[in-house]
Amino acid sequence: MKKFKKLGSWAFLAGVVIALLIGVLSYFTSAIALNTNWIIALVIIGIIVGLLNVTGKEVLSFLLSGAVLIIASTFGSALIQGVPMLPVIFNALLAIFVPSTIVVAIKNVFSLAKN
Repeated sequence: MKKFKKLGSWAFLAGVVIALLIGVLSYFTSAIALNTNWIIALVIIGIIVGLLNVTGKEVLSFLLSGAVLIIASTFGSALIQGVPMLPVIFNALLAIFVPSTIVVAIKNVFSLAKN
């Protein structure tokens, strides 16, 4: 189980680094963009993070933080259109955090229903 926890941690770190790189590189070159392939990869990373990274006592903190991040990224990317790389970074982060937050919320609901 510890091996899976480490995989979840590395997936989270890789996802955030990829999101930042896509945002920064898309500013300097049109060859790198947040296209469907990158979004699918980030969604898969988000699912892995949601499944492996969040344990019972971390659920509420993760859900609260995830919800705030999703709301802030959604409204923030619309607000700061003047800085070209930031909306791309926010959208890439959304591709990670939306699925991970949904997975953790579903796991929490099943846990509550089981008790």
